[in-house]
Order: sequence, then C-alpha cells, then structure tokens
Amino acid sequence: MRKVAIAAGLMASVALSLPAFAAEDLASILKDPKQQALQTLDYANTRYSKLKEITNENVKKLQVVWTFSTGVLRGHEGSPLVIGDVMYVHTPFPNNVYALDLNDNGKIIWRYEPKQDPSVIPVMCCDTVNRGLAYADGKIFLHQADTTIVALDAKTGEKKWSAVNGDPKKGETNTATVMPVKDKLIVGISGAEFGVRGHISAYNIADGKLVWRAYSTGPDEEMLVDPEKTTQLGKPIGKDSSLKSWEGDQWKIGGGSTWGWYSYDPKLNLIYYGTGNPSTWNPKQRPGDNKWSMTMFARDPDTGMAKWVYQMTPHDEWDYDGINEMILTDQKIDGKERQLLTHFDRNGFGYTMDRATGELLVAEKYDPVVNWATKIDMDKDSKTYGRPLVVAKYSTEQNGEDVNAKGICPAALGTKDQQPAAYSPETELFYVPTNHVCMDYEPFRVSYTAGQPYVGATLSMFPAPGGTGNMGNFIAWDNKKGKIVWSNKEQFSVWSGALATAGGVVFYGTLEGYLKAVDAKTGKELYKFKTPSGIIGNVMTYEHKGKQHIAVLSGVGGWAGIGLAAGLANPTDGLGAVGGYAALANYTALGGQLTVFALPNS
Repeated sequence: MRKVAIAAGLMASVALSLPAFAAEDLASILKDPKQQALQTLDYANTRYSKLKEITNENVKKLQVVWTFSTGVLRGHEGSPLVIGDVMYVHTPFPNNVYALDLNDNGKIIWRYEPKQDPSVIPVMCCDTVNRGLAYADGKIFLHQADTTIVALDAKTGEKKWSAVNGDPKKGETNTATVMPVKDKLIVGISGAEFGVRGHISAYNIADGKLVWRAYSTGPDEEMLVDPEKTTQLGKPIGKDSSLKSWEGDQWKIGGGSTWGWYSYDPKLNLIYYGTGNPSTWNPKQRPGDNKWSMTMFARDPDTGMAKWVYQMTPHDEWDYDGINEMILTDQKIDGKERQLLTHFDRNGFGYTMDRATGELLVAEKYDPVVNWATKIDMDKDSKTYGRPLVVAKYSTEQNGEDVNAKGICPAALGTKDQQPAAYSPETELFYVPTNHVCMDYEPFRVSYTAGQPYVGATLSMFPAPGGTGNMGNFIAWDNKKGKIVWSNKEQFSVWSGALATAGGVVFYGTLEGYLKAVDAKTGKELYKFKTPSGIIGNVMTYEHKGKQHIAVLSGVGGWAGIGLAAGLANPTDGLGAVGGYAALANYTALGGQLTVFALPNS
C-alpha cells in the first residue's frame, strides 16, 4: 500500500487549518451542520442538515464553484466527509482516499492508495462501489473491497491500524461504509450471491481488535441472540430459531449479508441494521423461513446481543434484501409520542416500527405497482401476523424451478435499493428515491462452490406497467399514515441518496447525471444541473468560510448502471439489470468526479 503526502513545508501550513483531532468528540461534530463525519449525517440516519443559506427561493442561483476528478471509473456511491477545513473523498475499487484542503482550492493534502488484489473485482456482485468513509477519534475509517478495514490518521494519512474482516476467496467482500459507536467500529460484510454466512462485527476504534461478531444465521450463541429475551413482534424467538428454519446445514451458506446502513440510538443504546437475501436465489433449494435473513436487528453495541428482530420477507423468493437504512425519529402517532424507526424495504413496503420494542405500527406499499404480496398482515390475532400475504401468481417458490414467473413488481433491485432516503423534521416527511421496475424471474438448481456465484436464477427487468415508461420516482412519504404525499417521475431509477435541508430544499441525483433540487413541501423542481456522469452518490452539504456548499459524486455504475460500468451487453447480465437499463448509455458515460455548488457572492 502507498500513501503520498505533500511536502513538509506545506503540511506545516495546512496543519494550522486542521482542527485538533485528538480533542474532537464525534458527538459534538455530529451536532455541527458545518461538518460531516458520517455518511448518514447523524446516528439517526435522517440525512437532514440544519444549514439554511440555500433556500427554496434562491436555490435556482446555485453555481458550480469547483470540481475534483477522482481518477477512477465505475460506480461512485456514498459522499465526501468534511472535518474542519478538510474534505475527504473516496473512490470505488481500488478505494483510494484523498484529503483535500478547502482553504486552497481543494489541493491534495494526502492520498492513500491501497494495493488490492484485482481478483476481488469479479467476486463483487453488483459493481465495485464503496459507500464511503467515516470519522472518529482523529481517524478516517475505510472498509476496502477486500474486507480490509483501515484506520488512517486524519491529518497525515498515516495508517494507524488495519484488520481483515473476511475472505474474498470464499466470496466475502465489502461495499459498505462503517459506523463508529462509542469506542467501537461497527462493520458488515457482503457476498450473499456467493453463499457467504453474513455477520456484523465490532472492532476497537483504538487498535482494531475484534470485540464481538454476530452472525445472521446459525446457533443462538453465534448469532448473539437470547431465546427468551430476544423478541419478534413482542414474543420470544425461542431456542434454535434460525436452525429450525433451514434444512440441515444450509444456514452455513445461508447469506444474510449486512452490506447496508447502520443507525444508533444513544438513549436506548441500540444499533439498527438489516440483513440481506438468503442463498441461493432458488427458493426450492432452501425450505423454511430462512431466519434471520431479510431481518431488522436491534442490538446492544457493547455486547452485540440482539434485543429484537423482525423478518420482513420470510423465505425470500425474489432477492428483496432487507439492508436498507433504518431512519430514527420521534413523532406522535394517535396523539402519543413514539420512538419510531422507518424502513423502506426492497420488497416495496414502507415499515414504521417502535424502535424500543420492535412493535409493528405501519406497513404499506410505497409504490402502488407492488404486486408480489397483497399486504402485510396487521391482525395481531392472526397466525400470519406481520407476514406478507404472497400472491401465488408471483411466487417463484409456488411456480417452481425452470418456470419463468412473469411481471413481478418490484424487480430484485427493489422499490428502493441502498440509496438512502432523507427525513425533514419540519415537514415530517420522508424523501425516498425509488425504482419503478418489474421483472421476470426463473429459478434453477445450482450447486455451491466456495468463491463461485451461488445465484440460481435468471432475471430480466423492465419499467413497471402503466404506459408512462418511467423507471423511477422520487417521492415524499408520510410514515404515520403509510401514504405517498407527492411523487415526481424520473426516466430512470433514482439511485442517488437524498438530502433534506432546513432551507426547505431536498436534493437528489439522477442516473443521467442531474443534480436536482425540489421544494420539500410540494416536490416542485427548483433547480437542476447536469454533471459529467450519472449520479449514484449521495448529496451532501457543508459550510466553509460562512458559505453553504452542496457536493455530490458522479460516476455511473452500481447495480442499475452495471452494464455501462462493466461493459456488459447481454440483457440478462448484471443479474438482469443490463437489459432493463440499456437506454442509459444514450444519456451518460463513465466518469468519476466531485462537483461542488454554492450561491454566488452577493
């Protein structure tokens, strides 16, 4: 690995503009809207900024003030961080990191360039993306594609420690960010398409030592669940809850990877995250509910023990990973203040939970075309309480192997994939980037070989029926009523993370490459600017020298853009996405650029 720093003389001058990292406390930085230390902006995952210089009245005046080329192609997910007067930018594989001086036109202070084995690339399911860095304790944390976790000195780029979280030879890779919580770093794993056994782990922030690891499937003691104290919908999960839901030893290659987002409630001292699909995609090969894939987890970050779980899609038949973000809010329902968790699942249902107890409060479709299930059973006296009521026509299990189940909505990439939503406490609305896409799905028998794809299904994707032809919507959602408040059509899926601001503006990006700003109350489009490549990154904002800035990474890729990113042409390649998004090549090309916006000087 190689790290290149600027000359010593310049470093001495730049150091004056950097904060005293050893004295910085992550909690205080998270309260300062001028900076951004986590990809989620805050522990609650709201992606809401209190900055308000840019408003729905003046956002139309935004201008590009500077840009930075990352020097890397493929999909650019996540966003930069800003600590003091320094911006930290990451790239897709090989996961380079740049520290840029905001006081000197984005001049490079240091760069970190990992030397990773390129053999990890074909083991990464859906592009070589990385969802970004995190900051704590004077360190910048990077989780590389090859599962190496690196702690870099935020001032100098010097590697303080590293740890290996998985084995790419078994199909374990990483695409996710990490989350610092107190003295620990919370880390997940990717690879369900290769038959890995998913887990979430906690490492010491100080020295990188593994503290605990909780698996998604398997024996209770390895999952860190208590048969009597860990509950689902208010009832104890019971002994061997996972083992009883798999046939034989299938849980050992059962998937349930943890490549999404994590949130944390300091008062309850609970972390929240979701697990991904069970392996294989052929449901006939894995009878049972396949617990605890497709599940929300609430865990104690100190011990890793699970307080409650909720499996959204038992015995998944469609690859509806449950890894999307859990957004924590305090709101009134029926006149009562509740500690809520809102989750927009790949399966097309928006869930509102009591995050302290795991009680299910709301579960409604956030795209009307969702058809694989009629509803989530909300009758507490029913035997199927909390479960989706599956429509036989769209059940790949009931239709059987080597049968092409047609017209399933949503497609495997979900009504929303990992692209994070935002929440504004002013409007009490959630702003959700969505996919308006359906699929045909044909499962087939597949055998497991370590390090080789373990999928077992052929997919094709296409716009949802209805005549409009749009593959995406950007919506505002009321999580208490389970209703869409407004919806803006987009030609392609909205694969960018949203940002809500106190100025009454919500930002997001499009696969064609537009940064867009809309009115938080009405959804009216107020501004757009076409960046050099498709946007799958998450819009962020910061303040420097008294001015609010908006920044976004562009660089088309991810699952929706895998055809462009990897040069694929067969319609069923990219797990079915290549054919569905073939027209995207007419609107954008590969790139890797940071674009920064601000209002003109008055």
